[in-house]
Amino acid sequence: MKKIISLIAVTLMLTMMFAGCAQESKGVKVIDIQLTQEEYAFGVDKNQPELLEEVNKFIGQIKEDGTFEKIVDTYFGEGTPTPVISAALDTSKDQFVVATNAGFEPFEYMEGDKYLGIDMEIAALLAEHLGKELVISNMDFEAVCLSVGQSKADIAMAGLTIKEDRKEYVMFSDKYYDAAQMIIVKAGDKTFDDCKTSEDVEKILKGLPSDTKIGVQTGTTGQLYVEGDADWGFDGYDVKCIGYKSGALAVQDMLNGNLSYVIIDEAPAQFITESINEMN
Repeated sequence: MKKIISLIAVTLMLTMMFAGCAQESKGVKVIDIQLTQEEYAFGVDKNQPELLEEVNKFIGQIKEDGTFEKIVDTYFGEGTPTPVISAALDTSKDQFVVATNAGFEPFEYMEGDKYLGIDMEIAALLAEHLGKELVISNMDFEAVCLSVGQSKADIAMAGLTIKEDRKEYVMFSDKYYDAAQMIIVKAGDKTFDDCKTSEDVEKILKGLPSDTKIGVQTGTTGQLYVEGDADWGFDGYDVKCIGYKSGALAVQDMLNGNLSYVIIDEAPAQFITESINEMN
């Protein structure tokens, strides 16, 4: 990425890492092979079917008029992100409360007290569309759907993969983004260089020693992929799966020498990798 604002967000998380491993690290790379196929959607409070209808209508509208594409291009091209400011929660006001985990670049992350990211810009526009004041509730990813399920938030907007067990807590909107898991390695690691397909990558992962450590973002599909999940059809691997609050922290720990690989969603993987490599 060549956008200074994006680099600043990741820089803050990685400053300590570079102090300790700058000499031995020459960056990271993403193995450009999709390991899974997923769909992102927003998770709406089950007690608000009328909100789900409005959200689906809004998704269709911003895709049709080019607004969605423009927002995405901002984070993957040369545009300048628009910071989003959250109002304070006040039950006496007509507010739209969004549950998120702001450690999932480029969908949601923070710079100071401002939110940035694809989901956050959509959230601001959606709140305006609904005629409500936007409140963003930042929490651990694992709590996002639960918060909506308990009616503590109106909607979950957190790079959320459509998944059956999450339907216990939320109603999913129409999908708005196609996603996949990818593996990040150190720049000099050639383990997966000859791989052409996901099957090639999986064969290598299955042959790794059991003490191999792979980092993931806790509660995400990456964790299910590494540990195994029958509902998704993931067999899992005989390795040590280490969870982090964000993909950036996992990559940081890999560069510190504490992990062999990181498996996270494709967009964050590309975003974090490009940002780190531009700082080297």
